[in-house]
Amino acid sequence: MPSAETTPTSVHEPDPVVRPTKEDDVAANGSELIGGPIGRRALLGTSWWTPVRIVALVAIGMFALGLVQKAPCYNGAWFFGASSQYTHACYSDIPHLYQGRGFADGLVPYFDKLPGDMEYLEYPVLTGVFMEVASWLTPGSGSIQDQEQWYWMVNAGMLMACAAVIAVCVSRTHIRRPWDGLMVALAPAFALTATINWDLLAVALTAAAMLMWSRGRSLAFGILLGLATAAKLYPVFLLGPLFVLCWRAGKWRDFGKALGGTLVAWLVVNLPVMLLAWDGWSQFYRFSQERGVDFGSFWLILAQNSDDPLSTESVNTLATLLMLLCCAGVAVLTLTAPRRPRFAQLAFLIVAAFILTNKVYSPQYVLWLVPLAVLARPRWRDILIWQACEVAYFLGIWLYLAYTTSGDAHKGLPPDGYHWAIGAHLLGTLYLCAVIVRDILMPERDPVRRTGEDDPSGGVLDKSEDVFVLGAATHPPRHAAHFEGPQVEWGNRGATGSSL
Repeated sequence: MPSAETTPTSVHEPDPVVRPTKEDDVAANGSELIGGPIGRRALLGTSWWTPVRIVALVAIGMFALGLVQKAPCYNGAWFFGASSQYTHACYSDIPHLYQGRGFADGLVPYFDKLPGDMEYLEYPVLTGVFMEVASWLTPGSGSIQDQEQWYWMVNAGMLMACAAVIAVCVSRTHIRRPWDGLMVALAPAFALTATINWDLLAVALTAAAMLMWSRGRSLAFGILLGLATAAKLYPVFLLGPLFVLCWRAGKWRDFGKALGGTLVAWLVVNLPVMLLAWDGWSQFYRFSQERGVDFGSFWLILAQNSDDPLSTESVNTLATLLMLLCCAGVAVLTLTAPRRPRFAQLAFLIVAAFILTNKVYSPQYVLWLVPLAVLARPRWRDILIWQACEVAYFLGIWLYLAYTTSGDAHKGLPPDGYHWAIGAHLLGTLYLCAVIVRDILMPERDPVRRTGEDDPSGGVLDKSEDVFVLGAATHPPRHAAHFEGPQVEWGNRGATGSSL
């Protein structure tokens, strides 16, 4: 077996930068819109227009198109008529919560009680800070409609910066694949859902954390992941697959730094509010626990087709058990795969498992997966198939809400039609999961590993020898049948490694 310091003779020296139009048929066909695939005489690296800058500008442009899509709501649908914001598919939580969560009245999140059904702000602390800062930048004069419009625009500007950060981080995470960031920038579901809620803050911090890990900066990764978890719960799940990967590679010191950084950063943000306003701080966790089955989940399909639907407590228990089973499956896959999986692949799988098993799927949750999907499976065909399913769900939920809020007119999509939209979301996500699992079991099918690389975004894990493996991983790897190309040789069980 070759060591981590040697390059397999079957692998040719790769180009410094992967050119999508040379290896991706969809990218090559799409490039016809701008002149066709790059030629062999093209002068690369001689212009201000670097891939990262182009990706950032495209991301900002697509974000702006998403703002235009919200124009019917901005001009009235948020304020007049319950169903018009749904028929125009331009709903956003942001303007409604400006008054609904006390920002219009100057109430302090987590410390001041709210007058409505929700006692305190039901968002994690860092997201609450983001919302509060936006309220400080919102003019307090004029009608409440004017203030809500301003509040949405201020938040949109801040979220646009987050979108640019995400695109840039994805472009820089795989050093040889900067153009992969275009898949994030051009993702239609990304543009459509970017200003529904404040999720982009956590997504941007998570993308920055992944970039730091790819550079071998374990502590910085942990700090950013802790801040991301202080903005949204899902980023903490990335520690699970990272733990198993570090177990297989024996990188306990780096995992310890990542875990320690996460805990410290999360506590720095949360501890002051926990000590001074426990009831307000814990509102997010109580709400998550007490919330019933809601939009977008397969639990809703079961509930709406059952004469005796499960209680919220039963759904919480079953959803937790399903998530634990998925975690166990990811752990087994990690330790038994013929080659150590890439971190981005497992990160996508674990977050996707949470989304698939959760009792609610708001349309903006797709933002959690977009950068991870691009890092895990950078192929335009698969990303576009998945995005088509997510756009179908995006339209489906608003048409369903239009149906339920239009009274006897029933304008929109009935429950049975909405169930099909949920099914499209579930199947699209499962499809991408299946392709990624196939790539893990057959590394030669992985676009990132086709040139013989190991885990170029894996930081300290890249080219590391295994020290602990199970089952099939103790034997020579099984390559895809009838595959012509270089064989992946990195991530092998080392001579000093142990196995069971």
